[in-house]
Amino acid sequence: MFNNSHLKHLAEIKTQEIELGTLDLAMFGTVMGDIYLYKNGRNDPDFMPFDAVAHSFCMLVANYYPILVGRPTVNSVGKGVMAVDPSNLCLPDIAEVFIDHRAESFFEARPNDSKDKPDTLFFNVHKFYRGSGVVHLPQATYHRDHSAAFVRILRFKNNSYVGISLSVSHGLFDGTSYLAFINHWAEYARNLDDVKNGTYQLAKPPNGDRQVMINCLDKVEPLAPPFIEHFRNIVSPLPMNFSTNIASVLMSLPDIQPIKDQHVLHFTPANLERMRHYIDEEQTINVTLIALLAKSMLQANIKAFGEEQQISYVAMAYDGRTRSTIPRNFSGNASCPTIAPLSPQMLLNSSYKDLSRIITRYGSKTESGHMKSTILMIENELNVLHQIGISLCNTPESSYIGMTNLRYMPYYSVDFGFGGPIFLGLDYFQTDGMSRLLLNKQDGGLDLYLNYSDAHFEVFRQLDDIKMFADIIY
Repeated sequence: MFNNSHLKHLAEIKTQEIELGTLDLAMFGTVMGDIYLYKNGRNDPDFMPFDAVAHSFCMLVANYYPILVGRPTVNSVGKGVMAVDPSNLCLPDIAEVFIDHRAESFFEARPNDSKDKPDTLFFNVHKFYRGSGVVHLPQATYHRDHSAAFVRILRFKNNSYVGISLSVSHGLFDGTSYLAFINHWAEYARNLDDVKNGTYQLAKPPNGDRQVMINCLDKVEPLAPPFIEHFRNIVSPLPMNFSTNIASVLMSLPDIQPIKDQHVLHFTPANLERMRHYIDEEQTINVTLIALLAKSMLQANIKAFGEEQQISYVAMAYDGRTRSTIPRNFSGNASCPTIAPLSPQMLLNSSYKDLSRIITRYGSKTESGHMKSTILMIENELNVLHQIGISLCNTPESSYIGMTNLRYMPYYSVDFGFGGPIFLGLDYFQTDGMSRLLLNKQDGGLDLYLNYSDAHFEVFRQLDDIKMFADIIY
């Protein structure tokens, strides 16, 4: 079973059951995947060695994150758990991929706002999959053996850059805990000798006990967010009779396949400030940006479908840790959505300023009571959860933009001992209309990764307001 030296560290894991939370179960079947690009500025032949990357990963899992090698099951009392059995671990798959092309052949360059600074570079995932010989990086899944996590070290021709790719189940982490895990992995790699001799401990270890979150919300009064009532009123009959045990239902659903219609828009610092003043200078960049996207995508959908949608959804994610007593180091899903169901006519006819303030009202007042209501809805109303899942997409009936703000996440601190990544690439993700907003370290602007039909995106990119503020990367 442990036929690679790095996997032998996992033999030290003890038998245990790790209970999953309701929000973990709701994310089963989706994955998280990133590509980090590191520049080998000194042309070091030993840059990012495989052994350090692989051993640090497995030792971290053995010491702090055994949940990553557990197998999902429903225990004897009906709880969804990750069963960790040292004789039957769901092993990570860690390998090197050698690519007979320079990394630069997959880059896009755009001029920097500051003329004295070099061009801003982007990793074009479409170009990479079309021209590298790598059809697709593997996706984590629990429907095959030994694939709880995939790590790929991408070795490009001439060794000028090295990529680190990771794919894990979203059922284990939300964005905050996922980035904590990756930074812990890099921390272990930087201190590997001390880790191996048993003298190193993480500076800020994770807390993966889901009971911590349950205890924090135990005395919180539920506050139903308006979107739950909206979806209750339009709920469709379920296509099948579901068990009342949500763990057995949600953990048995098939994987959601990634959508390859992914696009990247870059907003320079100057254009972000121009956009904020154009829309509403009293609002944050995040709110003004999602107002721009909501109106523009509705306009593109109307043109592409040839008809106006009946409803427009605007969704944002918030971290429950910041709205409750859940500790910051909680390692699991503690993020919830806030969803604004908007009238298309209102959205089209409102000024950007009015629209941004409507969106703000939906998102600014979320607190722990709303999070508790969302959890109760998942536990007791699977039909409503199902309705939300089928409604949040771009169709002749509905327009949808969802944005996860990752701009303050510690992506650029993922340092395996050779400095942080120069820039990032997000692998394909699974929801139409979903976007992720990240900081661009090179020029201080923002990159928006957007899943949106290629045909609709061609209409979207030609809209005057998009051309005014966004640079289309691909």
